Amino acid sequence: MLREPLMQKLYTMKLSGMATALEEQQQQADLFSLSFEDRLAFLVEREWEERKARKLKRRLQVAKIKQTGACQENIDYRTPRGLDKQTMLHLFEGQWIKEHQNVIIVGPTGSGKSYIGSALAQKACRMDFSVRYERLSRLLQKIELSHADGSNIKLMEQLDKTQLLILDDWGITRWTEEEAKYLFDVLEDRNGSGSMLVISQVPIENWYDLIPNPSIADAILDRLAHSSHKIVLRGHTMRAKKENPDLDRCRPVD
Repeated sequence: MLREPLMQKLYTMKLSGMATALEEQQQQADLFSLSFEDRLAFLVEREWEERKARKLKRRLQVAKIKQTGACQENIDYRTPRGLDKQTMLHLFEGQWIKEHQNVIIVGPTGSGKSYIGSALAQKACRMDFSVRYERLSRLLQKIELSHADGSNIKLMEQLDKTQLLILDDWGITRWTEEEAKYLFDVLEDRNGSGSMLVISQVPIENWYDLIPNPSIADAILDRLAHSSHKIVLRGHTMRAKKENPDLDRCRPVD
């Protein structure tokens, strides 16, 4: 087959990885000494890797992670703030997401909560989990508006299908009873079918006071706080420094 029609067909079938690898093979004479199976394996491997990279890029775009540069390799365990390395290594394995468990990260402003949460989210994307980051106050506003314009079912389905839902700035303000009901609906829909990562500067023992209705407060805490992996950080600020700048950086996404 002539080279140009072959390349055109590869691109038409959206096999750009194969097409790129084939062009590279044309420039490397030593590859012609390999068997047909070996050369084909190189083409298939390139296509496989390019598709993985595109899928990861899409997942990261959909996730809208707060700190896009955060990753496992750059977590700082040297600064004394109550962060246990073995606990983090266990969480980075992702089993908690497979088992629909939750993670709560609590600590004062500047302690690195969002960075750690973003690193866990980044790793989840790399493990092929769907991820969605939301500031809780904004999410509650979206839910309220969705009730007004009739898009509530669609929004709740989107949330329910997300394997890891991140709720940042949990408890910045005290919720109204209506907002607490919205939050309960989100938790109830995901109970046993999806994972949540909650980031808050409010100590867990004070969460009950954020919810005006005691019955809803009990229901929310029962579905979340009582059965989650908990990371409680102390008050060392991380804002003035980068997380382990001397460690290897995250693998870039093209």
